[in-house]
Amino acid sequence: MTPENIIGADQVMDVRELDCAIKHPLIVKTWMELPVGDHFILVNGHNPLGIKNQFEAQWPGTLGWEYLAQGPEEFRIKLTKLQPLGAPAVPVATRCREH
Repeated sequence: MTPENIIGADQVMDVRELDCAIKHPLIVKTWMELPVGDHFILVNGHNPLGIKNQFEAQWPGTLGWEYLAQGPEEFRIKLTKLQPLGAPAVPVATRCREH
């Protein structure tokens, strides 16, 4: 699978093998393009709290974040778009700062 079609019919996006510089913008882009009420399952090798914090800072109240598995080696999180996005409250990050 390439980053452009990383989500399968099962709605799972497994980013464990992707470089942070690729996966972070891909996660943000994919979530932003979701219809309201839709979701995908993010699979990562660490707890991606940085991206959760980014969503909460930029689009407060729009992200549903439900842990389906919490490590230590695999984290599965259901990301749901709860409402339409307005302008981000803070600038959109364009690169990965940290895990």
